[in-house]
Amino acid sequence: MNRFLELAVPGVRQLMPYVPGKPAEELQRELGLSEVIKLASNENPLGTGSKVAEAIKNTLPELARYPDGSGFALKAALSAKLDVAPEQITLGNGSSEILELVMRTFVTPEHEIVFSQHAFALYPILTQAVGATARVVAAKNFGHDLDAMLAAVTDKTRVVFIANPNNPTGTLLSEDAVESFVKALPSNVLCVLDEAYYEFVDPAVRTESLQWPERYPNLVVTRTFSKAYGLAGLRIGYGISSLDVADLLNRVRQPFNGNMLALAAAEAALSDSDYLAQTIAVNNAGMQQLTGAFKFLDLDWIPSSGNFVSVDVKQQALPIYNALLQKGVIVRPVANYEMPLHLRVSIGTARENQIFIKALGEVLRGV
Repeated sequence: MNRFLELAVPGVRQLMPYVPGKPAEELQRELGLSEVIKLASNENPLGTGSKVAEAIKNTLPELARYPDGSGFALKAALSAKLDVAPEQITLGNGSSEILELVMRTFVTPEHEIVFSQHAFALYPILTQAVGATARVVAAKNFGHDLDAMLAAVTDKTRVVFIANPNNPTGTLLSEDAVESFVKALPSNVLCVLDEAYYEFVDPAVRTESLQWPERYPNLVVTRTFSKAYGLAGLRIGYGISSLDVADLLNRVRQPFNGNMLALAAAEAALSDSDYLAQTIAVNNAGMQQLTGAFKFLDLDWIPSSGNFVSVDVKQQALPIYNALLQKGVIVRPVANYEMPLHLRVSIGTARENQIFIKALGEVLRGV
């Protein structure tokens, strides 16, 4: 029994820590494997881009100094690329910190938070941590049911989370559907549009939402450098919102929440169009490779607009996950998302994907 439990705020007492994916090094050590393939955390399989590596190298001599607490250079680069005012930007330790800042700034235990079944695990964690009430709306075809979510809004609702594409299902909402939803929300309810996987979406069907806060001041759009830009280890993301909301978020934000390497790397990543294009090409080819294999194995999957795909293995997925671990392949079981028959598989390199496909086939055949 934790003797400090009664001292914790009520929302924290019942909170369980987030469980990350199993580290490849730990599995390799446990089983004595010569190689481990990790396809569990939706990371960029290409590694660090050359422009990012150069920026990090050039920044190393300055590490004894504090970073720019305002993130001026990165905000200027984002402003120019995204056509938003620098004052609309809030930088975060990953986009997940922007989600937390919204909750800390606007939510009390008297409020309700609306989000979808099968949505990103951080939403219920943040809701419970601040002591608010979660209103979880049943999914529709593994995705957001926006009509039902709008119906769930009450006079106690303060924030609605929408992940587009959604993690772990990869489902995508249309631009018209999302904008209609935001337009219908009461002005005192904030909508957080979580676009962590935005860059992977086919440009023909992307939701171009960054200009919306001018029309809908209660909208916050969040994006990250962790996925398509390959900076998961440096933790840098951002939010775009109205000037009034950004002003409040930046009051709560810690002044040095973006470290010096992350700020420099993110600025360099924005300019590396070749790396981003290669990332998208590898992801598109990998998605075809994996879904083609699932079809061959007679497995169903949820069509995904992210850099991952959730596959229905037609049985309890945890034993399949554990059997794959024995073969040196790490994927992600998603029973905690109420999807006990699914495994979420991140897109890797062609070689990594093939190793997974071979291992999955063997496990399903009992080899």
